[in-house]
Amino acid sequence: MLQAMFDAFSLPDLRRRILITLGILLAFRVVAHVPMPGVDSAALANMMESNPILGMLDIFSGGALKNFSLLALGVYPYITASIVMTLMTPIVPALQRLSQEGESGRNKINLITHWLTVPLAALGGWGQLVLMQREGVVAASEPLMTAAIIISLTAGTLFLVWLGEQITQYGIGNGVSIIIFAGIVAGLPTLIGQGYLAKDQFLGLAAYLIIALLITILIVIFTEAHRRIPVQYAKTVIKSGRMYRQSGASHIPLRVNTAGMIPLIFASALVIFPGTIASYFMNPAGSDPNFANTIYNWFNPNTGLPVGLFYWVLFFLLTIAFAFFYTMVVFEQQDLPGTLQKQGGFIPGIRPGKQTANYLNAVIRNITWGGALFLALVAVFPFIANQITGVQTLQLSSFGMLIVVGVVLDTMKQLEAQLVMRRYEGFIK
Repeated sequence: MLQAMFDAFSLPDLRRRILITLGILLAFRVVAHVPMPGVDSAALANMMESNPILGMLDIFSGGALKNFSLLALGVYPYITASIVMTLMTPIVPALQRLSQEGESGRNKINLITHWLTVPLAALGGWGQLVLMQREGVVAASEPLMTAAIIISLTAGTLFLVWLGEQITQYGIGNGVSIIIFAGIVAGLPTLIGQGYLAKDQFLGLAAYLIIALLITILIVIFTEAHRRIPVQYAKTVIKSGRMYRQSGASHIPLRVNTAGMIPLIFASALVIFPGTIASYFMNPAGSDPNFANTIYNWFNPNTGLPVGLFYWVLFFLLTIAFAFFYTMVVFEQQDLPGTLQKQGGFIPGIRPGKQTANYLNAVIRNITWGGALFLALVAVFPFIANQITGVQTLQLSSFGMLIVVGVVLDTMKQLEAQLVMRRYEGFIK
């Protein structure tokens, strides 16, 4: 691997791409520390500790939310817009026609996604500002100051999306994912500090790290796992007035985890939302709890057992449900049976058309069980690790682990392709 790294930097084009990516990430980290005016740091830290959903949003902001900086919204509005467009494409006829127009249609859908990001970012900025004002983090409430903060947060999101596109075009690819990856990696010193605080629990800390390593290996296995569907192609060629039939063989790789981490996002947002709403109506500590206090405890990941088990079981089941839902939506959008028929391909032993569609749907449903259970296990990993080891000071994020492993694997594959194309030995043996 060290030799592959030296080879990568010895190639001028690849070295330029790597340096551009590093320069853009440096700019991202600098801007992430530009704070909004009038922020109470102590009140902000207390709010981040007491609101679980903010921890998830902080991941997508690259750690900028905990400072309420210019990039506090992160790329979350863009991700939301992308998910909305993915779900709407098979439903809206106009978008479905665009998706079938090849590269030009995808560019138009991408442009619509960018325009949809603007109102979503503005709405998210307004919601963040209202939350900050309610918790006493930001005292300013003048209309001009409110508008300036919302516009700044929206501009910060668009700036991050633009940086990601520059990485995709001029860097090593996967721009938005690498932006999120850089924000997570920037939190490693905090994670190391949490591990240092747990040094008196040596056996528990060692067990925690072993479990984290096993989960990482599991993520690598299921991220790369796929089912190969054999495909035969029949091709007719006419030469000198004669017709010749040619055939070729290939395969369709159906990924076990087609949905990626989208089910985790959906399930986490849904399971945290009731507790977040209830937190605004519950009685303060020391007074008699009301119904909102009960709802908050049931939907709080930090609640002790046995009540706290409800949150994690619900999270587990919702992750499985959303994994099947999102996988089937994406699979229907790809229209593999229609594409095979247009290209003259067929699955051996399966008739083209409806029987091919039924066969592929059955296969994707079967293998999705593995991907869904894997995602559900990763989702509840923090709870399982804390219960087994008893280490409460060290907290690893399921989202963070999935993003880091996925981005590292994709980046290594892209660098591998560049090295192999130039006849160098790559990273992957």
